[in-house]
Amino acid sequence: MNWQAAIERTVTGLGYELVEVERATRGLLRVTIDRVPGHAYPGAPSESVTVDDCEAVTRQLQYVLEVENADYARLEVSSPGLDRPLKREADYARFAGELVEITLKMPFQGRRKYRGLLQSRLAEAPLEATPAGAQGAEVAAPAGWRLVLQDEAPAARKSGGKAVRSNAKARAKPKDDEDAPVQVLDFAFDEVREARLVPVVDFKGRRAQAAQPQEPQQDGGRTE
Repeated sequence: MNWQAAIERTVTGLGYELVEVERATRGLLRVTIDRVPGHAYPGAPSESVTVDDCEAVTRQLQYVLEVENADYARLEVSSPGLDRPLKREADYARFAGELVEITLKMPFQGRRKYRGLLQSRLAEAPLEATPAGAQGAEVAAPAGWRLVLQDEAPAARKSGGKAVRSNAKARAKPKDDEDAPVQVLDFAFDEVREARLVPVVDFKGRRAQAAQPQEPQQDGGRTE
């Protein structure tokens, strides 16, 4: 087993989610973890990662990385912060309804970055009728993802908010009791290069608890 797999096995075995592993300058190995919703952790209840969490993971990883003979000078275990990266489709599902910024692999309407509320298209997609003569109920359309845009694309403004067809799709969705259309961007997971939560401090819940002067982290040198 290589050291990357050993890190993931160790972090998940302790009941945490492995968000990201990065190699930085001067031999720094940075491991980002998050708590798993619904999992019970020692200490006071908290939805966000604590210093105790980082210390527990650091101690275990120092031992595992020594066994794996991993080449590093310093280990840092930290929380993902307010701008948490979304690396997997499971992350998209977990943070549906949150404000997210995505960077597309290919430009769409002259830009790559879009910001909006993340939604699953499966819940809102129209049902596809079964072929004539086939038995059974209607089935849901294929899953995908959608941003309810917080800033309207320049090309969309010039076109009056009309639909534009591409791999990614932007269209105007009328809003009840309002004249202004709501711009939405439909896209597939594999069209995204990077996605992150947009920091929003609402002074309640997980996002507010994370808004501390410094994110919880534990810095440990390599054990000899």
